[in-house]
Amino acid sequence: MAAVLRLIGVYDANGSFGGEVAYTVGKILGRRHCALCEITHGWSPVEKRASRACRAGLPVPFEIVHLDERTPAVAEASEGRTPTVLAETDEGLVELVDREALGLLGSDPRRLVTALEDAVAARGLDWSASD
Repeated sequence: MAAVLRLIGVYDANGSFGGEVAYTVGKILGRRHCALCEITHGWSPVEKRASRACRAGLPVPFEIVHLDERTPAVAEASEGRTPTVLAETDEGLVELVDREALGLLGSDPRRLVTALEDAVAARGLDWSASD
C-alpha cells in the first residue's frame, strides 16, 4: 500500500502579478474559473481561514501551487488537467481530485477534505504510513 507523503493542489492560474490580474479580470468577465481557487480563496486575495484550518488538519502537508510554480514532475502529472489535487506517494504522483470533482465541491473547504479522504481510501493509499 502506497503511503501519502504530501498533497499538492494545482491552481488553474499563474501566480505572477500579471497572472493574478489576468485571472481576476477573466473571472469578472466570466471567462476564467478555477474551482480550487474558489475553495481556497473565493473572491479574496487572502486564503480563507476555513481553508487554512482544513489543510492544517490533514495528516500530511498540503501545498498549493500555481501553474508557473510547478516542479517538472508536478507539471507533467497535471498538464492539461488543472485545477487538480495530487498525492505525492512513496510510489510517485497520483491524481486524487480532478477538475470535474473539484467543480462539484462548491466553495467549501470541508467538502474538499472529505473528497480527499474518500479518494485516498478509494485508491488504496495509506495516510497512516506517512505519520
